[in-house]
Amino acid sequence: MRLATRIIGTALLAGLTLTGCNSASTTSSSPKGAFGASQKSEAPKAESPAPAPAQSSTAPKPASAIPSPDAAQTAVLVATLKAVNPALVEKTDKAVDRARNVCSDVQAGKDAATVAKNAKSRFEGGAVTLTDAQALAIVEAVKASFCK
Repeated sequence: MRLATRIIGTALLAGLTLTGCNSASTTSSSPKGAFGASQKSEAPKAESPAPAPAQSSTAPKPASAIPSPDAAQTAVLVATLKAVNPALVEKTDKAVDRARNVCSDVQAGKDAATVAKNAKSRFEGGAVTLTDAQALAIVEAVKASFCK
C-alpha cells in the first residue's frame, strides 16, 4: 500500500511539474501560471533571449580587483599581524580576507585616517580591541606584505 501511494504521488508530482514546463501552443491567448490558471498581464511580454551557454567548470574564474597575497606574502603578513596582536591571526583565512579589504581601501585612494579607522573596525571583535597605533600598524603590514 505504501509503495502504491509513493508511485501515485510521484506520478502526480511529475505530471504537475511537466504541465508547468509545457511549451506547446495553447488555444488560450493569455499566459498560463501554475496549475494552468490564467494570469492577466498588463503589458505584452517580450520574448526572452536564449539562455547563455553553461560555463565549463574548467573555465577560469574572473580575477578579483583586490590583490591577494601569495604564500610567501601571507607568511610575512601573518607574522607582522601577530607582532601587532597575536589574536589577529587566530584564523589566518579571516585575517587575509580582512587584510585584502584594507588593501581595497588603500587602492581606492581613501585617506590614511579612513583606512586606519576601517582597518580597526574590520580587525576588532570578540576579545580583540585595538588602539589607533595598532590600526596604523595593520595598514602598514598590509602595504608592506602585498598591497603595492
